[in-house]
Amino acid sequence: MPSRSPRIDAHHHVWDLARRPQPWTDQLPTLRRSFPMDELIPQLQAHGIDGSVVVQTVASLDETYDLLSLAHHEPMVVGVVAWFDLPDPSLEATLARTASTLGGRRLVGVRHQLQIEADPKWLMRRDVMRGLATLSRHGLAYDLVVSPEQLPLVTSVVARLPEVQFVLDHAGKPPIASGDLRDWSRDVRALARHENVVVKLSGLVTEASWTGWSCDDLRPVVETVLDTWGADRTMLGSDWPVCLLAEADYARVTAAHDKLLAELSDTEQDALRGGTARRVYRLEIA
Repeated sequence: MPSRSPRIDAHHHVWDLARRPQPWTDQLPTLRRSFPMDELIPQLQAHGIDGSVVVQTVASLDETYDLLSLAHHEPMVVGVVAWFDLPDPSLEATLARTASTLGGRRLVGVRHQLQIEADPKWLMRRDVMRGLATLSRHGLAYDLVVSPEQLPLVTSVVARLPEVQFVLDHAGKPPIASGDLRDWSRDVRALARHENVVVKLSGLVTEASWTGWSCDDLRPVVETVLDTWGADRTMLGSDWPVCLLAEADYARVTAAHDKLLAELSDTEQDALRGGTARRVYRLEIA
């Protein structure tokens, strides 16, 4: 019997409130506690996950180095999408220095909270685009966390930087709860025409109604993503522990993915469940 391909959870978070506050959780009681990697590992193992990508939550270099240290000490963390100050003129030197720090080889991408950025055209700033080009020279992807109305702007930037590898988090946050996916569908299809972008099927449950959501609510989004991007440009992520907001623990998110993807071929499953993440993030995993 052939061995299966390694499976990757391409998007989750951890944080320790004793080390660093998470102000964005102030109005979210479910998330207003620490979520350590030790709490997630048994769930990863129970669901056959071989490695994970931990993603930044706050704009902090201290968090960046904490996550890289975690990846150095915890074999289950095979990649880190961290925060760096993209407009910083010394970004090149900072990335070079980071590569030689503890856990530096696990740095696979960078992210900034575009969805809450005060400047609506921040991504198009000349200094930011210069920073994005710098990431490409260091072999790093750029994760896009945006609200759906930002997708046209993202498409414009992606078109100007074909050398940069972009990753669209949470499928561009489709407004599932509203039931009106027309604008989102149009805009993600336009974005997907650019080959330097891949997409994560992650975080969908928190875009649906937080109580009473079902797989049928998520299905139109999953079908649009797979029809538009294809399995070889799509990866799966749990978005743990944020998924808990929608009364969805790790097992429930996994069960939803399993049901929604059940009709895919083995090749497509392998891509979604690890192959795309391994290729795009250049993950080192046995």
